Amino acid sequence: MARKLVLVRHGQSEWNLKNLFTGWKNPDLTEQGVTEAHEAGKALKAEGLVFDIAFTSVLTRAERTCQIILDEVGQPDLETLHDEALNERNYGDLAGLNKDDARAKWGEEQVHVWRRSYDVPPPGDEGESLRDTGARVWPYYMQEILPRVLSGQTVLVAAHGNSLRSLVMVLDRLSKEEITKLNLATGVPMIYELKSDSTVLTKKILGDMSGAH
Repeated sequence: MARKLVLVRHGQSEWNLKNLFTGWKNPDLTEQGVTEAHEAGKALKAEGLVFDIAFTSVLTRAERTCQIILDEVGQPDLETLHDEALNERNYGDLAGLNKDDARAKWGEEQVHVWRRSYDVPPPGDEGESLRDTGARVWPYYMQEILPRVLSGQTVLVAAHGNSLRSLVMVLDRLSKEEITKLNLATGVPMIYELKSDSTVLTKKILGDMSGAH
């Protein structure tokens, strides 16, 4: 039984390139981001993976990454479920701001806390911490994604740095301190094989992770 779960952060977006806080804003992929998505698809095809279903957020950068990957693996018409539960964390009042400008306004330490702490949300009524993000990602994973994996399906999830970090935190059993240090590279697939009890049997990361930390 396969029980495989593939997680991929979207390729580089226009706002990644401009060093802007993005969150629920909806920029498209850059040319590099499109290339990263194609490379991710080629790497997954080389692994011989055949997907049963795909999941993505409702944001363009993740949706396009998902579709490009499916095109590359020869499954362009695969059933794909889109849900805002998988959206990037909401950066509240920081969304659209240049990260360097934010540091100049609020200070390096405060911006670092907003970006990397586990449970301190950015300013604004809609701002989400990583814990807040997990509070919507985890139930969706448990109800919609995990049952399919445990039934033996091979599932693709193309989403975002923080929505996927919240999943990786659970899958890899990382502490609050460990997850704050984890950064997921754009367009780099992570292949999990799960045991019948939903814990991780194997994990494989495709591509060069030297740029991630």
